[in-house]
Amino acid sequence: MLTETTVPADEPGRGAALLTSEGDALTDVQSEPPPLAAQFASSPRGARQARQLAVRHMEEWGYPTASDASCAVALVVAEFAANAVRHGRVPGRDFGLRLALDVAAGLVRVEVADAASANRPPATLPPSAPEGESGRGLLLVDALAARWGSAPRHPLGKTVWAEVPVAPSTGVR
Repeated sequence: MLTETTVPADEPGRGAALLTSEGDALTDVQSEPPPLAAQFASSPRGARQARQLAVRHMEEWGYPTASDASCAVALVVAEFAANAVRHGRVPGRDFGLRLALDVAAGLVRVEVADAASANRPPATLPPSAPEGESGRGLLLVDALAARWGSAPRHPLGKTVWAEVPVAPSTGVR
């Protein structure tokens, strides 16, 4: 189901800190592994590389390549990256990928940003033709993600995001 975008405080990876009476940070309450952020050429090869990097990063977070979590994140990244290349391509501009693991919430947030402001995902899922060759990707994202949506990116473009539920990992490497 397409929902509103989150506010920055809701985003994974934003841990709180305990403060002393003087306002100094004592320790992190929640320690999250560092997010992945990368840029790719707006081409089919770039989309494939984004998916492959996401799978490698999931493995670094303790989710084996063939795990349900890694496969779900790979599918969401593949769909968003393919859409960025097919519908959001602006000549001379790359697309960006960001993955963030929120251990406490059991979510991986996938974000793909492109330079096309006008081509946002539909507010409701389009019906797909049973014999059609395309049109099912966002249905898969909707089935795999706890929630997903898009937000304008300033000064140019948009970010499409999804929060994919994941079980606790075998440990961050």
